[in-house]
Amino acid sequence: MAQSGNEVTLVTETVDQRIPSVRVVRHRAEPGPRAHPQMARHLAIPDHHARIGHRVAETFDAMAHQGQAPDIILGHIGWGSMMFVKDVLPRVPALGYCEFYYRAEGADVGFAPEDQPDTETRKRLRLRNIAQLLSLEAMDGGISPTSWQRSLYPDDVRWHIAVCHEGIDTRRFRPDPSASLKLPDGRVLKAGDPPIVTFVARDLEPYRGFPQALEAAAKVARRHTDALFVFVGGDGVSYGAPPPGGGSWKEHLLASLEIPRERFLFPGVVPHSVLRQLYQISSAHLYLTYPFVLSWSVLEAMACGALVIGSDTAPVQEVIRSGRNGLLVPFFDTDALTNTIVDVLQRPADFRELRAAARRTVEQRFNQEDCLARQMALIGQVTGQGEIFRRETESA
Repeated sequence: MAQSGNEVTLVTETVDQRIPSVRVVRHRAEPGPRAHPQMARHLAIPDHHARIGHRVAETFDAMAHQGQAPDIILGHIGWGSMMFVKDVLPRVPALGYCEFYYRAEGADVGFAPEDQPDTETRKRLRLRNIAQLLSLEAMDGGISPTSWQRSLYPDDVRWHIAVCHEGIDTRRFRPDPSASLKLPDGRVLKAGDPPIVTFVARDLEPYRGFPQALEAAAKVARRHTDALFVFVGGDGVSYGAPPPGGGSWKEHLLASLEIPRERFLFPGVVPHSVLRQLYQISSAHLYLTYPFVLSWSVLEAMACGALVIGSDTAPVQEVIRSGRNGLLVPFFDTDALTNTIVDVLQRPADFRELRAAARRTVEQRFNQEDCLARQMALIGQVTGQGEIFRRETESA
């Protein structure tokens, strides 16, 4: 029934008859991807994911025909491998790892003031979620490592996802007052001798706050003349874009900073055992991140009793309460970060309780044995009592 005062427009490729009182706007026909190169680039990702899903499904189908069908399937839903497993094995329970749901707002994209998403970026991000949504629709349940990561998923699938971290080995990552680390030049570093500021990331890049951490460290170096700064991480780009002109962010930033090079160490990627020693002797551990996946490194550092100075971004706020088990500063405020580092280096005894509280946080919420038990319970619910999983996750 027509209502006065309303204007209705039909946007369509073709129309075979006129509709009274409806304005018709025809869009151009889409003959194929070559006619729209930008969309073709966007579709390359879901196409790649679908191909991976097809190959995985083929593999499971062959296994089933050979009498090797699994009792349960666990897998990451972000790359396509779980898209079709329920089509070839509909009666086998499937549990997906839900690490990160892409958004144009409220997460990593658009976090930096100069990085505001345009329309094409928004399209690309939406298409990146196709594999996740198709997988979740068919699966029996999902797991996200943190509540914030779970919160990124749409409401209508979030009930399907439980929160359970992979866990930290708190017996291995623990405080050790006698810990030391020998450098390639023969120097032996111990806790407080000299004061050591640490930073750890997969790669030294903006997503993990490397520019802010390096700038603040340069300022601290001028005010605290015996502090040593250790930046662990590769020279590649795991997330985001490379620096202008290419190359590594490290070299790009060092070219514009005046720092005492002998007090700034860049060992690259180091063994896990060396990371543990660094956490144990650290006077202040810097952990900055965009609103993105929470790194294991910050939890390992906390388990070792390190004093974490982190960014006040959502993933970190879920774990660290500023002034209780660590310290938080605004991500882009290098002056606040500088002053906080200096304060910690000048008054180390005043922050002992925060170090102990950081350790307790990991023991209580991220202890590996407890997390594994939680994962096994979820697997048991999916394989035997799906309704329990449903009720449990709805209240999570």
